[in-house]
Amino acid sequence: MKNKSMAVSGMFYPNDKKEIVKLINEYELNIKNDTNYISRLVIAPHAGYKYSGFGAYFALKHLGGKNIFIFAPAHKVYVEGIAISSYDCFETPFGKVQVNNEITQEIAAKFNANYCDEAFETEHAIEVQLPFLKYLNKDFNIIPILVGNCDPKAIYEIISYYYENSNNSFVISSDLTHFLTDEKAKKIDNITAQMIECNKTENFHREQACNASAICGAVEFSKSKNFSFIRLDMRNSSLVTNDKNNVVGYGSWMLYQGEKNQFIKKYYSDFVKEICLNSIKTKGNMPKTNYPAVLNEIGASFVTLEKNGNLRGCIGSIVAYRELIDDLISNAYMSAYKDPRFQPLRESEISEIELKISLLSEPVEIDFTDEEDLLEKIEQNKDGIIISDLGKRAVYLPSVWEQLPDKRIFLYSLKQKAGLSPEHFSNTFKAYRFYTEYI
Repeated sequence: MKNKSMAVSGMFYPNDKKEIVKLINEYELNIKNDTNYISRLVIAPHAGYKYSGFGAYFALKHLGGKNIFIFAPAHKVYVEGIAISSYDCFETPFGKVQVNNEITQEIAAKFNANYCDEAFETEHAIEVQLPFLKYLNKDFNIIPILVGNCDPKAIYEIISYYYENSNNSFVISSDLTHFLTDEKAKKIDNITAQMIECNKTENFHREQACNASAICGAVEFSKSKNFSFIRLDMRNSSLVTNDKNNVVGYGSWMLYQGEKNQFIKKYYSDFVKEICLNSIKTKGNMPKTNYPAVLNEIGASFVTLEKNGNLRGCIGSIVAYRELIDDLISNAYMSAYKDPRFQPLRESEISEIELKISLLSEPVEIDFTDEEDLLEKIEQNKDGIIISDLGKRAVYLPSVWEQLPDKRIFLYSLKQKAGLSPEHFSNTFKAYRFYTEYI
């Protein structure tokens, strides 16, 4: 039995498992509005626990699976491609973690991985994840993989191949920006977060994260499946050191097997309604506290108010351009007090209104040759439609199909809303479809 001894215990994390449990208990007290969702792929930071332990634990808490692949950057030894080890187990303060060497050998054969125990000897990026995993789940094996100068496609292929087996799950061990000012780090880390959360990494630069290849490979996998990364935590080292001149960024996400708005609807519908109602009650001045980090992802929403079954206000965003929580707060306030079609909502009316919230997907342009082709491609009772031409634009939510069930009438009415004639059509006419999750 070839054991991999602990290399950074007492430095990155406590030697004593009781001290680790104490930290975990503190983390649990700081987890707000959590879900019971079990993911099969997470992104978790790997710095010392005082800096990023909360984010790592929060991500790993959502991870299931019997065979856990850990993709970590090779910090100590240069690696071309990916490296695997011949160790049978890794030691932790909670006991040994077994390596699934059958899968390790298969990776060597199928994916051109090289054995390099030297690269693992003092590497912290895998080791710091193990005490949390061992505490959370005693019945699992790991497949430790170090990522060096590697094409993201290689990581994508490994994840795609092994994801087919529901017993397998994956950890992408990565910190974000290194040694920038707090202001610059937050700006770049927010860009990185949006790339991850929008499944778009075409311009992802290796300086954005220390395991950029693995992140990009995981995001490409998510994109191929129409899955979504759900943000769990974002922070940097200045919260601990108070040094804003030289910070390291940390983020954690879990992969959801569906669209982000579906996740929000399933787990946070009541919370979203509460945000909108509080915004109306405070006229947009509600404090943002104790809300889930997924609402910091950019998002677009419409907030509709009805009174006695009649419209009382409706304002929204067609395209996501700000954090969803800010979009909800603003649109709720605007629908109550700034919709030009209605008088501002009176305080006595607040208890009488019904809130309806639509969370919008990213609009996708519809390719068509003429109006008849467009009508053929519009999906009745499903699509929200945006049209634009001659500098004019209008949008109908999918809910409008209830009032206008005929495609042609739907489109003609939308043209009139934009200030165009019902018969208008031109070579510059554009149409986009989007979908909504309705709360």
